[in-house]
Amino acid sequence: MYLRLGDILVLRGLLTAEQRDEILDAQRSTARPFGALAEEMFGIQASDVEHAWATQYASIADHIDPRDAKIESRALARINRRQAWQFCIMPLHYSGDSLIICTTRDHLARALRFTGWRNTEPCQFVIAEPEDLGMALMRHYPMDGASPDLVSTSAA
Repeated sequence: MYLRLGDILVLRGLLTAEQRDEILDAQRSTARPFGALAEEMFGIQASDVEHAWATQYASIADHIDPRDAKIESRALARINRRQAWQFCIMPLHYSGDSLIICTTRDHLARALRFTGWRNTEPCQFVIAEPEDLGMALMRHYPMDGASPDLVSTSAA
């Protein structure tokens, strides 16, 4: 089910339905992003917009089990084990020019910030359950002291 950004912000109690509708009216006349207007018009924090966007993206992204996913060594080589665990991401493979990266819904916003800073190539995210991603990280990026629980407990 596709969730609209404004509806997510209303569900989280950050906007009223009336405020959402005011932003939509302003958006129609200015063609500016909903999140930017929410910040300017009603003081919504950028981090709240980012987390709402991550919820929206996760609602439409493919959900996979990375333990069973196609894995390419050149994709895994794009990050080191510390980065994989710190940002709860696992590059899986390439689809055309895009690097397919697995993360969890709760880590999506942080993963996006990291990959936007770190990678110059286009990235597409897929979503996994924390336990599944943790097990895949243990297999492909083993690190002393790391366990699947880290993926569940280190949400950004």
